[in-house]
Amino acid sequence: MTQPSVLVLPGLGNSGPEHWQTWLEDRLQALARVDLGDWDAPEPDLWVARLDRAVREAPGPVVLVAHSLACILVARWATATDAAGKVAAALLVAPPDVESPETVPAEAQRFAPVPTDPLPFPAVVVGSRTDPYCTAARACGFAALWGADFIDAGEAGHINGASGHGPWPMGETLLKDLLAQI
Repeated sequence: MTQPSVLVLPGLGNSGPEHWQTWLEDRLQALARVDLGDWDAPEPDLWVARLDRAVREAPGPVVLVAHSLACILVARWATATDAAGKVAAALLVAPPDVESPETVPAEAQRFAPVPTDPLPFPAVVVGSRTDPYCTAARACGFAALWGADFIDAGEAGHINGASGHGPWPMGETLLKDLLAQI
């Protein structure tokens, strides 16, 4: 079987040098970051189109590794494309509650409403009890809507560089587990 293509999807602001996605890219050379466009003023339709092109152009099956706003992107894209069948699995970390103007920036609110259709591929949603952009209960609810497994990361903040998740062994383990199941 062809090795899966692993596509890294950062959220709002991109994932900088202190972010776990960047750390994973350095550790696992086969990962490829998708350029979704303007990281600070995301356009939902453009992000969907760029993700769609990246999946279609990737060789073999695809595994998506999304953080924050890109989790909502994946759910939105999966309902709008016939290319979702190419995705073997997705790791969705720290989805924001884009329907909550009290907790997320206006740029992220452009992705509301949160898609409610089940994903057509296996997925794992990782949420944190102390994520300022989404409660763990809400992230667990997203997982249920999307037909995904849910993992409670404990008190891990937004699971990004600011919360101390540059090196994030749990994320690496989760990704390797998904790859092993393909």
